[in-house]
Amino acid sequence: MKFLRQIFESFRFAWQALQSNITRTTLSLLGVTVGIFAIVAVFTIVDSLEKSIRDSMSAIGEKVLYVQKWPWGFGGEYQWWKYFQWPSPSNSEYKYLYDNLENASAVAVMDFKGNITLKNGSNSIASLIQGVSYEYNQISDVPLASGRYFIPLETTNARNVAIIGADIAQALFPGQVAEGKVFKLNGNKFTVIGVQIKKGESLVDFGGNPDKKCIITYGAFAKLFQSGRPDPDIVVKAKESDEGMKEVEAEVIGLMRTKRGIKPKDENNFSINKPEAAAQAVSGLFSVLSLAGWVIGSFSILVGGFGIANIMFVSVKERTNLIGIQKSLGAKNYSILFQFLFEAVMLSLVGGLVGIFLVYLLSFMQLGTLVIILTPGNIILGLSVSCIIGVLSGIVPAMLASRMDPVIAIRAK
Repeated sequence: MKFLRQIFESFRFAWQALQSNITRTTLSLLGVTVGIFAIVAVFTIVDSLEKSIRDSMSAIGEKVLYVQKWPWGFGGEYQWWKYFQWPSPSNSEYKYLYDNLENASAVAVMDFKGNITLKNGSNSIASLIQGVSYEYNQISDVPLASGRYFIPLETTNARNVAIIGADIAQALFPGQVAEGKVFKLNGNKFTVIGVQIKKGESLVDFGGNPDKKCIITYGAFAKLFQSGRPDPDIVVKAKESDEGMKEVEAEVIGLMRTKRGIKPKDENNFSINKPEAAAQAVSGLFSVLSLAGWVIGSFSILVGGFGIANIMFVSVKERTNLIGIQKSLGAKNYSILFQFLFEAVMLSLVGGLVGIFLVYLLSFMQLGTLVIILTPGNIILGLSVSCIIGVLSGIVPAMLASRMDPVIAIRAK
């Protein structure tokens, strides 16, 4: 109990010392405030960016791989002249994989066509058209606010039916229920069978913004847009197992090589693209940004730490007589040590809290379509760094104060 009482007294002395000179306290904590703000702000923005991009990437499916002509490039030399000569995936290859894959839970084919005008009387809107096979919703979620998904008969017979985004429904059928309504796409009539849930603006939309996307059957898409050289994507979803992705990738490569008659010594003339590779590239980018945040913030914190250390040396000098009196009355060395150490930590901690509060205010700002979220992890990081800086800045002055000879300290002027 005596030890705890002395600790409390040391804490009270430190608080009173900070209150006694508000101007000096405020100036001292500015460096730490700027440093903690820089570090926490960068980490918060990076985390928010990463969350936004990963949420967008989840729209293209989990545990999936894409059989495509062009590989996704993430650094290094992109040999486009070689890929240009490769054949595009075909509908027959999709059917071959669909019939023969054993380690896949779903296989679908899809294709895109951008900036196509949809019309309903005088109302029109430019849209991204996506043609999909029936199994598409087993690979990528199609959240519907109303209506339904395709039925097998519609995709088999290439019916002119569509699932439209919320913005399309609002533009073509303002104030009306869109289901059952008819619109024109390239002069052809399509019937709306479903409307997707409104997503809103996003920083990145892999696969297109669903609010402005029109999904139709792949057969109908092929009749409208694939009269030239079709270049669809074959999408394969692995089974939910630890080795599912490796097994299905090996199986897809083997079947595609067989279908295309590729000799054993020849390399593949198709690409297997995985969202995980994109996620790793994104993580690498954000690691660099996080490192930049540490570097920027560290300089400010270093300056703030020197400022706190300087103030603590001045504080020890000013209170030398008081230290002597306290020690002559029986104050232990650790009590004096804690008194000054607490003062340094509290000074740094207050600076850190102010920096975190500024980041919290930043989260209310609208940075384009980016939603900034201050996470508990970043708050703890900021407070932890503040405490460490306080301890490092105050430990030497506190030790000097605790080791003073009480007689010499009392006589000091």
